[in-house]
Amino acid sequence: MALLTNKERAKAGCSPLRIDQRLVTAARRHSADMAAKDYFDHTSRNGDSPWKRMGDAGYSSPGAENIAKGYGTAAAVVEGWMKGPGHRANILNCKLRAIGVGMAKGSGGPWWTQDFGWK
Repeated sequence: MALLTNKERAKAGCSPLRIDQRLVTAARRHSADMAAKDYFDHTSRNGDSPWKRMGDAGYSSPGAENIAKGYGTAAAVVEGWMKGPGHRANILNCKLRAIGVGMAKGSGGPWWTQDFGWK
């Protein structure tokens, strides 16, 4: 998915995002949590925000988050995000520098999370 995201960024003249394992950890944990507890929200059931989750994973400069549910492939998710103004703005924010992606399968899913960082 990072490759697909970077292709969209390249079309807009943005540099590619680098994969940061701390953001990967935060994104995977959030996708797994949404799948396990059957919800779809940027705020975890325990009240944690995306920025708190990224910070808890050790990333000190969290930037943005995209989530999606029910798309069968990474390509379909990125295509869907590019159609939504907020998600598109996150993907095409040339000031963001890092990315982590998570996906969890389950009934009604899969759940997808894209976490972005400033450095």
